[in-house]
Amino acid sequence: MRKLKYHVAMTLDGFIAREDDTVDFFPADISPDHAMDYLHALASEYDTVVMGRGTYEPGLKVGVTDPYPSMETYVFSRTMKESPDPRVHLVREDAADFVRELKMRPGTQTDMSRVVRAAKMSVGKDIYLCGGGLLARTLFDAGLIDEVLIKLNPVLIGLGKALAPRLPRKVDLELLSTKAYRNGVVLLHYAVKH
Repeated sequence: MRKLKYHVAMTLDGFIAREDDTVDFFPADISPDHAMDYLHALASEYDTVVMGRGTYEPGLKVGVTDPYPSMETYVFSRTMKESPDPRVHLVREDAADFVRELKMRPGTQTDMSRVVRAAKMSVGKDIYLCGGGLLARTLFDAGLIDEVLIKLNPVLIGLGKALAPRLPRKVDLELLSTKAYRNGVVLLHYAVKH
């Protein structure tokens, strides 16, 4: 079975973006070994990427419609009307299915994990959860995230969007490896204990 890996940059105080989704606070000094390791992981480990609208839209605002052209791309959104790129697939519930499901649930958020479960069943490389926040929370709660790779950046911003805000349950992790880069970034690699 394919793994879903939450591969994300984070500040030392636990934020992946400012409240307006900008990430201008991450150090511009990307050391060559840090960049090469990240690019190698994208090329060798993943063939599918999933992200929420909040992660996708900042690139879209500067004209990037397909941020990962070598991967099958899925964007979870209930508000986007159509995909700006034929290679980028919008994921939203069929209206009838959604209402049927909504009526059976006690007013909680839509379970967007069905598409991720289906992707994990097929053969291929692992699945990259890009960005995160609310989508990561949903997927952690569904027990679908297998590994967490955090690019811990040497910066504090005090306020922003959390790595996985308001998790409804504790998620235990097992440290697999660490790697420190010259620019101060530390890559922390964890397995999720299921």
